[in-house]
Amino acid sequence: MAEGNFGINMKKLLVSDTSSHGIAIGPVYLVREEKPLISGAAPENRSEMEAELAKYDAAVEKTVKSLTSMAAGNKIFAGHISIARDIALRDAVKQRIYGQGLNAERAADGAVKEVSRMFLNLDDTYMRERAADVTDVGKRLVACMQNRTENKFAGLKVPSVIVAESLLPSDTAALDKNLVLGFITEQGGVTSHVSIMAGNLGIPALVGAAGIMDIVSDGSVIVMDAAAGEIYVDPDRKFADDFLKRKKRVELEQQKYADEACLPTVTRDGHGVKVYANVGNLNDIEQAASLHADGVGLFRTEFLYMESSRFPTEEEQFNVYRKAVERLGGEMVIRTLDIGGDKKLSYYQFMPEANPVLGLRAIRLCLRHPEVFKTQLRAILRASHYGRLRIMLPMMVSLEEAEQSLGIISEVKRELSAVNIPYDSNIPVGMMVETPAAVICAGDFAKVMDFFSIGTNDMTQYTLAADRCNKEVGGLYSPLYPSVLRSVKRVIDEGHKAGIKVGMCGEFAADKRAAKLLLGLGLDEFSMSASCTPAIKSALRGMDFEEARGFACKVVSMEHISDIKAALEKSYGGEV
Repeated sequence: MAEGNFGINMKKLLVSDTSSHGIAIGPVYLVREEKPLISGAAPENRSEMEAELAKYDAAVEKTVKSLTSMAAGNKIFAGHISIARDIALRDAVKQRIYGQGLNAERAADGAVKEVSRMFLNLDDTYMRERAADVTDVGKRLVACMQNRTENKFAGLKVPSVIVAESLLPSDTAALDKNLVLGFITEQGGVTSHVSIMAGNLGIPALVGAAGIMDIVSDGSVIVMDAAAGEIYVDPDRKFADDFLKRKKRVELEQQKYADEACLPTVTRDGHGVKVYANVGNLNDIEQAASLHADGVGLFRTEFLYMESSRFPTEEEQFNVYRKAVERLGGEMVIRTLDIGGDKKLSYYQFMPEANPVLGLRAIRLCLRHPEVFKTQLRAILRASHYGRLRIMLPMMVSLEEAEQSLGIISEVKRELSAVNIPYDSNIPVGMMVETPAAVICAGDFAKVMDFFSIGTNDMTQYTLAADRCNKEVGGLYSPLYPSVLRSVKRVIDEGHKAGIKVGMCGEFAADKRAAKLLLGLGLDEFSMSASCTPAIKSALRGMDFEEARGFACKVVSMEHISDIKAALEKSYGGEV
């Protein structure tokens, strides 16, 4: 272990967002962001404006060339290439040059910040964290136009824990991974690409560590337990040595998860369940396959639309869905377009809404624009010829919506058959259950749907009338409230009565502390971030289904969340 400031005023920091599990001990390498000066003369005539736009175009080509070489080693950067080449971004830059008289650097910086803000305003965590990718591309474009290169890690010479306000994907791509013991950032989230890269590399990472930059310095020693969300700055030697022993135990446990990930998920008494991955693009698919997830329980297709400057064509979507199911080699559930609410498109004009989360979104938008819906359905159905696909409809609240959607699917099938285009005629069609309306009428929906998937993120906030992004009511947002657990039980019971499978694709499904409860309630399919699948599979294999049923029956009858938490703590052996 490297020398450092052992035992000098040890400080402890608790962090709630673990993006990659593990324990790291070592000296701090502090990264402070230096904001480049964006200056330069403004264009004074049309000829100079044309030169500024040409300067931007040249920077795009140079950046794409650089990103292409990076994408060969890490496919995350394929998305960066799409952002750099985005027509809508170029149009925004052009408007700033010609309409506002800005030079290329200022125009690109402003356009990128506007797109980034659009992502940051989204409610969906996965989508919100794509803002970092847009910012990353923008910084590279501006640096290219200024003939400037950046290397935040030039001084990194010994294995260290990287501490920064934020890290962009291209920052971490340039790192010598042998010199990185762990990542800690003040900003970012668990589905950011930096978090995903850390998980892929097996490097412990904690994000959202507010205030960490103020309590460390270069040379400080850090002990971080990412699984527990704990950071200790300048511990004494005995404390650090105890953590080294714990680190070895954790590494053995993680290796066990990895070694057993390919095994079927069957409980000790022979009850089988599926553990699927949630994905948003082809890179996520490859991670899910490499970690031996049983399949994909949620393919978020809105990313295809949000990264485009127009509605993606049938052929563009078909190529993505076909590649995805072929690379996966297992079953994949594709959720139809879930846009609206907080998720906007640059090329579609939403009317102002007082409460957009309860407005025109998801299946409502698709039924309002059947031509958009049918284009996506044709692409999915065509791809179903190349692998096992399921169609999942989001935000369903009435049987009329279900019947109308199923009617459009049947219509698209007839159109494909008429021109002899192959597809799976028996493709299962199911729905997300994420509103109280869907819970109450679950029995009616089960008569016409082939499967249910419970979206606990939205179900929790709608059931409790508590915005999950509002810190003022953050204490109310928990799926452990009796009302939410009984809603989950009702959906599972009604689904099973009708003979259909019931899954869950909210964050609750990835919580090891809740696995026994969900298993006992009868959940058939758990779907989560791919990085969580090995641990959940291992936990479920160690359980007894009949015992879990008894446990769940007792817990779901409890009237207070405090009693439920206490029961889960006692069962799991740790704080919930």
